[in-house]
Amino acid sequence: MALQGQAAVAMWWHIATDQREEFLDWHTHEHLPERLGIPGFERGSRWASTANATGFFVMYELETPLVLMGADYLARLNNPTPWSQKMMPHHQRMVRSLTQVVTSHGGGLCSHLLTLRLSPSQGRESALRTWLRDALQALPMTRGLSGAHLLETMPFPGAVQTTEQRIRGGDATADWIVLVSGYSAEALQALGNDALSDGVLLAAGAKPGVERQVFSLSASLSRADVPLASGLGAAARAA
Repeated sequence: MALQGQAAVAMWWHIATDQREEFLDWHTHEHLPERLGIPGFERGSRWASTANATGFFVMYELETPLVLMGADYLARLNNPTPWSQKMMPHHQRMVRSLTQVVTSHGGGLCSHLLTLRLSPSQGRESALRTWLRDALQALPMTRGLSGAHLLETMPFPGAVQTTEQRIRGGDATADWIVLVSGYSAEALQALGNDALSDGVLLAAGAKPGVERQVFSLSASLSRADVPLASGLGAAARAA
């Protein structure tokens, strides 16, 4: 897939198995349509971990970074719906990053996604960024793969904690994020163990402690889909 826009919200969290069905209902029928109704939100996607029944990755692709500090987005973050208020305390081990898209290659939306969370070693930022740009450019044409992207978290000096963050109890943040999409989970797993392994990334300038996961596509919604979605009307089911 090619990312739609210059920025993205990238999030990882866990949902207990006894909350999974309601979470999927809420996120599909209320939360995704709500977010994609915000000006500047281009596409939202939800991905389920292939390793366990509790892990999820969610990404919102944005027209520009300015959307992240816009009044429309902040209004939603500070005025969660009743159903959102009910569900957000169940978001465990939340990692949420407001990012800029550094490089994006590929096209379409495939069934699987490899995510890597990493940080550059001090003084190696430029070298690692250059290495990743070169490495990711060729991946979309590799058998089993379809897209490759680099995101970097942006600082927002003076930003205050939102109502949604307070409900969740605070969020952790990723630093740099590598995303590789494809139609083969096995190819993505092999990529993470080989060309994007810890040893290779550390030699290129990354710090130890790279975190990688493979996910399968659970739902996707674009801005054009919002009039066709059930949207906020589904909130009645939360009563």
